[in-house]
Parts: sequence; structure tokens; C-alpha cells
Amino acid sequence: MGDGQVTIRLTSDEALVLSHWLEKLQMTDLGRVVDDPAVWAPIHRIAGTLDKELPGLFASDYDQRLEAARQRLRPED
Repeated sequence: MGDGQVTIRLTSDEALVLSHWLEKLQMTDLGRVVDDPAVWAPIHRIAGTLDKELPGLFASDYDQRLEAARQRLRPED
């Protein structure tokens, strides 16, 4: 495997919801969740990439956008 690159494609809704979750994850006591320090590098890389790619992160209606994205991603019963 080595130095190869992996590409992950997400919809904008998926990216927004994942970005929010990663932000919350990084602000918690991660020692209980992330028990291997090697995991931090990819977590920070993914979070940083999402932050750069999501222009609406600092929009005044961010909370509404996030909730709308969550609703669209939730499976229908």
C-alpha cells in the first residue's frame, strides 16, 4: 500500500454533517474514543480538508443548513 493516495467522495450534505461531527469529536475527551495516536493524523487531515471545501461553515444560517442536511441524510422509516 505504501504512499498511495485514497480519494473519498462525499455529497455536500455528507461533508457538512461529517465536518460538524468531527468538530464535536475533536472537542471532546478523545482519549476514550481514539485510543491510537496514529489515528489523529487522518482525523485532522479530513477535518481540515472539509473546512476548506465547505464555504457555508461560517454562514449566518449554518445551523439551518446543518439540520436540513441531516434531515436529507436520515433514512426514511
